[in-house]
Amino acid sequence: MGRGYGRRIGAVVSVAVAGALAAGSLTAGTGATNATAVPGEAAQYLVFHAEGARAAALRAIEAGGGTAEASDARLGYVLATGPGAAFAERLGADPAVVGVTANRRIGTAAALPAGRLASAPGSLPIVLPAAAPAAPASASPDAASAPAATTKRGPEPLAGRQWDMKMIGATPKGSYAKARANKKVLVGIIDTGVDGRHPDIAPNFNRALSRNFVVDQPKDPSGKTLDGPCEAAKCKDPVDADDDGHGTHVAGTIGSPINGLGIAGVAPDVSLVNIRAGQDSGFFFLKPVMDALTYAGDAGVDVVNMSFFVDPWTFNCAANPADSRAEQLQQAGIITGVQRALDYARRHGVTLITALGNGATDLGNPTQDKASPGYPVGKERERTIDNTCLNVPAESGGVISVSAVGPSERKAWYSDYGTEQTDLSAPGGDPTDAGTSLKGAAREILAPAPKAVLRAQKLIDASGKPTASSVVRDCHGGSCSYYQYLSGTSMASPHAAGVAAILVGRFGKPGKGGLALSPARTQELLYDTATEKACPSTGSTTYPAIGETHRCEGSKGDNGFYGHGIVDARRAATAKG
Repeated sequence: MGRGYGRRIGAVVSVAVAGALAAGSLTAGTGATNATAVPGEAAQYLVFHAEGARAAALRAIEAGGGTAEASDARLGYVLATGPGAAFAERLGADPAVVGVTANRRIGTAAALPAGRLASAPGSLPIVLPAAAPAAPASASPDAASAPAATTKRGPEPLAGRQWDMKMIGATPKGSYAKARANKKVLVGIIDTGVDGRHPDIAPNFNRALSRNFVVDQPKDPSGKTLDGPCEAAKCKDPVDADDDGHGTHVAGTIGSPINGLGIAGVAPDVSLVNIRAGQDSGFFFLKPVMDALTYAGDAGVDVVNMSFFVDPWTFNCAANPADSRAEQLQQAGIITGVQRALDYARRHGVTLITALGNGATDLGNPTQDKASPGYPVGKERERTIDNTCLNVPAESGGVISVSAVGPSERKAWYSDYGTEQTDLSAPGGDPTDAGTSLKGAAREILAPAPKAVLRAQKLIDASGKPTASSVVRDCHGGSCSYYQYLSGTSMASPHAAGVAAILVGRFGKPGKGGLALSPARTQELLYDTATEKACPSTGSTTYPAIGETHRCEGSKGDNGFYGHGIVDARRAATAKG
C-alpha cells in the first residue's frame, strides 16, 4: 500500500464505446476495476500510446487478443481488456505503446498515527519509548502542552494548540488580518474524501463541485478485507463523506473557517472541493487519480493538494532488471499516465502541491524499495533501485513538493528529502522533536476528524468522550466537533496549498471557476514569500529515535531539507505582486 504521506471534480459522462473510440473521448465508469495480471485470465488495462499513435495502439490491442473499451484523447490512453500479463507484454513490444498498467488501485499516503510513527516503506513500524500517559484532551485556548479544559472561548478555542499556524504566521495578527483567500478560490483535495458535514469544514465546503471518482472495494482479489462493507448504495460514497479521516484532516488544515469553533485553517475563507481518488483503505488507483486531475483542470480549480503516492509501487522503475517486463510496463504506465494528467491540469491553471513522502529517504539517491508492489497486500519484495526510479507524483514534473518540519523547524525524521526534489517545507509534525516545550501529541498537527471514523477506531467512547490524547473534542451550543493530532508530509503539503490559496485570492484575475492565477506565477510567489532556512551547521541531522543521520546539501535559498524555505502565510498576505 502506498502509505506514508498523511491522507488526500466535472462529471464523468459514459458514452457508447463505439462512439467514444471513434471520437477519441473517454468512455468509462467512475470506478476502477480491481484487475490483477494473471496469465491467461482477462484483466483490464490502461494502455498508454505515443503521441499520434492511438490508431496503432488500437491495432496492437486487437492483434494481441484484447478488446478496446474506451479511450481518452486528453491523456493518450486506451482502456482495454486482455488475457493477463502475456497480453501486456505483447503490447509493450509495439513501438506505439509506452506503458501498460492494470486498472487497479494505486498508492496512498498514510498519516503517522499519534504515539506511533510510520516507518520507512517496507520496514516494521517504529514504536518510540512510551511517554507518561496523557489525559484525553479537551477544548482549550491554552498551549498544547497544557491541555486542561477551560470554559473561556477565544476566537478559535483550539488556536493555542496550533503551533503550525504560528510558525507560518497564520494568526489573527498575521495573515488573518490581511488576507484569508475567498470563496472564489477553489482548492481541490485529492484524497480519501472530505467530511463536508463536519462543523469546522461545512461553511467552506463546496458540495456542488465536489466529486467522488472511486467505488469502495470490500475485499481484495485474495478475499481479504480491503475497504470493508459498503456504506452507500452501489458502494459509491456521497461527495461529503470520508470513511478514512485523512482527507478531512488535510481539508481542515487548508481551510477550516474562523467561526468560534475548534481551529482555523491557513486560508479560512477558501472554497474546499472534495475530489476523491483514494479508497477507504487508503489506496489510490491510477485511473481515479487521472480522473481527479483532469476534472480539476476542467472545473477551474485553482490549487490541488495531493498527499499520496500512486500504488502499487513506492518507486516506479521503467527499466529495473529486477522486475518482469510486465512490471516494467506497469511502472512506465504509472509514470506516463500521472505525468500526462498533471500536465493537463497545469495547462488548465491548476497549481499542483504534493507531499514529498514519509520514507526518511534521500530521493536523489534511493537504494532500496522494500514496500513494492504494495497491492495486493503481501506481494511486497525487496528491490535494489536507483535515481532513475520515481516516487509519483512527488517526483513528477510540474509539481511543488513539500517536506515536513517539526515544531522546532527541524526536518521531521520521517520526511523524504533531496536537492532535486524538495521545493518547499512546512509544518508536518514530529513526535521526536524535543526542540520546544511541546510534548507528545502536541508536537503533531491538529485538524478536524470525522466522528464516525474516530468511533470506529475506538478513539472516542459511546458517549463521544475522547479515549486518547491524540483526539480533542470541542463542544459549543449543544453540539461537539472532533479534531485529531497527526504527523506526516501529508500534513505539511496542505499548509503550502493554503498559502497558495491566499496568493490566488490576492493576485488572481477573474477566470473559470472564479479566480485564476497561472501555476507558474503562483509557484514563483510561493518561493519568494517562503522563509529561507539553511541546512544545519553540521551539514546533517541525526535522529536518535531511529538511529539515522540525514545529510542536507544546498544553499540557504534552496536545499534538500527545506527547498526554497518554510511557507509563510504572513508574507504571502502582505507581499507585493
